[in-house]
Amino acid sequence: MQPQKVEQIQQAAQQKWERHAEVKEYMSAVNPPMPKIDVTHYPSALHEEGATRIIAFDQSAKLQTTYPLTTPNLLANFLKIGAGDTLKTDAVASSNLFYVIRGKGRTQMSHGTLEWKQGDLFTLPSVPDALHSADEDTAIYWVHDAPVLSYLGVRPNKARFEPVLYTKERLNAELEQVRQVAAGKNRTGILLSNPNFPLTLTLTHTLWALYNVLPAGVVQKPHRHNSIALDFVVSAGPNTYTAIGKELNEDGTIKDPIKAMWTPGSAFVTPPGWWHSHHNESGEDAIVLPIQDAGLIMNMQLLDFQHVK
Repeated sequence: MQPQKVEQIQQAAQQKWERHAEVKEYMSAVNPPMPKIDVTHYPSALHEEGATRIIAFDQSAKLQTTYPLTTPNLLANFLKIGAGDTLKTDAVASSNLFYVIRGKGRTQMSHGTLEWKQGDLFTLPSVPDALHSADEDTAIYWVHDAPVLSYLGVRPNKARFEPVLYTKERLNAELEQVRQVAAGKNRTGILLSNPNFPLTLTLTHTLWALYNVLPAGVVQKPHRHNSIALDFVVSAGPNTYTAIGKELNEDGTIKDPIKAMWTPGSAFVTPPGWWHSHHNESGEDAIVLPIQDAGLIMNMQLLDFQHVK
């Protein structure tokens, strides 16, 4: 190629790169108007009927992304699998959480075959070949961290942990022991952790999970944190709910709260930094399973958990 042609190509590239250079006045741009994250409900009706499929809680239009997401770092879904059917999940993710809402079956993958049933919870690392088979009508709650990888433009090249199974029996037995120790405290629950993450004490390096009981007639006082919560309702009686709001009243209650009702098999989003309190006005105990991106937030030492005493 002639030297003159090479120089022209180089000049064109240089001009193109210069056109991408932007600057903003600091005080007008330091807090950009990011898309709003709202309290959003995902009812159990989404997975109760219909064909075998993945039901994504996709907020990409609202949050202005080119990839599906529920929160900036996570995507939540329901899996509906008919009896005798199979369903593949192949998200480009480094962490996957599955909670079995109902049904029974198994998941086949390169690591082996994992058997599961109603009430079990299991986590998988970056597994592109997970095939879920249902022996009976099945619904599963699936949360993974593909959105943060899409944002970074990366793919996982190393599994940070091995598959982990938390059986229903183990979860309930551990929760019962904690109830005896934590009676009267603001929370009565168990954090699910993995020995590969001894600093953050989280479910995976990105995901955080709490199996939390809300006893009948109890109010768990307001608290807040910088991670976003994807709250799944395991069980609840009538008039059980979370009150969510940006500010507190002088008496420590939430100002102008949004009420997110606890309906078994449903989920809702609690925005980051918002105060929220849990209320059980029924005669039966309730259990909620919040999944958060707190593995990331905790690692950055920015969780900032606060609660009303």
